[in-house]
Amino acid sequence: MPYAERDGLRLYYERAGSGRELLFVPGWCCDHSWFRPQFEHFSRTHAVTAIDLRGVGRSDGPEHGYTIPDLADDVARLCAEVGIARPVVVGHSLGGMIAVELAARHPDLPSGLVLVDPGPIVPLPATVERFVDLAARLAGPDGEAVRRAYVSDMGAFDDALARRIADAMCAVPLTVATAVIRGVNEWDGRAAFGRCAVPVLLLRAELGPEPDAVRLQAVKPDLQVGITVGAGHFQQIEVPEQVNAMLERFLSLFAYL
Repeated sequence: MPYAERDGLRLYYERAGSGRELLFVPGWCCDHSWFRPQFEHFSRTHAVTAIDLRGVGRSDGPEHGYTIPDLADDVARLCAEVGIARPVVVGHSLGGMIAVELAARHPDLPSGLVLVDPGPIVPLPATVERFVDLAARLAGPDGEAVRRAYVSDMGAFDDALARRIADAMCAVPLTVATAVIRGVNEWDGRAAFGRCAVPVLLLRAELGPEPDAVRLQAVKPDLQVGITVGAGHFQQIEVPEQVNAMLERFLSLFAYL
């Protein structure tokens, strides 16, 4: 099995295809397999890499290192070890936040970002309070039940898929899950997004009553936005044909990537 190792940390990845690089970064408590439809589709025309973040899947799970900057640096080190140059980084949920931080901290690494229903980058005060409360409850005596309830409401239209998502996410150690949410609460997403100098595509399943796309475009006016139909948070699994088509269109607009 392929691993990238540096400073005693082993990160699992899968790689296929050739050509322009695409790097898939999964979300909170998710492994590389949640980008399987995109990995298989784009491996026919691109070099594709999907990874397990630290603490998840087949990667090592140390006690520390779960802030957004830590995770972004992990991705940068993996790229260096594997030889991935100028990838378009496709991040889902937490992975979208990591992609933004990667572009801010390592501006010469990514050539573009695709943020698939990312976590809060420029959050409203109520969202900040909700995530602070979530971290506290995850660390409490009912943490497992709190996580199960939280991940069981990811908006999947198919009940069997919703159960599969919840079971997979709850298999990750709760200590890792809690540490990552604490890292989310410490992150200055607005500042990081303001330093993103590469093309960015935001994909949402819905705009919502106070769309973050408007706040994000205020920071980065050239942001591209796409909305999928008939999907929840895991739109890359639920409606892969829509996500793949929008990703292909985004790539075609920036032939120099």
